[in-house]
Amino acid sequence: MEPRISIITLGVNDLQRSVEFYRDGLGLPLFDENTESIAFFQTSGTWLALYPREALADDIGIATKASGFSGVTLAHNVRTREEVDSLLDVAVSAGATLVKSAQDTFWGGYSGYFADPEGHLWEIAWNPHFWIE
Repeated sequence: MEPRISIITLGVNDLQRSVEFYRDGLGLPLFDENTESIAFFQTSGTWLALYPREALADDIGIATKASGFSGVTLAHNVRTREEVDSLLDVAVSAGATLVKSAQDTFWGGYSGYFADPEGHLWEIAWNPHFWIE
């Protein structure tokens, strides 16, 4: 297996609201305007897909009932400490919920968390020791 992640798919309850959040709020480039059943955003190195939660569960063959933390977070690394605060502000302005304000980390960086309108957790991080392009 090659060491890469090609697509991150988020199961969402409201596809159009999620498309608007990622496209209009965060400014991610939507691959195709036809978003009736799935939406793809091309990002550097990985694609982000939004797919109706029920349909995704059916495809996997699992129940849709879930409670608590899913065990999944998405991370977006930025080039400067200041960009962490700026991007958290952009996300909250676009409809995200601030989960954890940015703060110095035990590993020497600076990060904070927001939840998108569907509750998916994103970490915005500056790591002076490890740059991900």
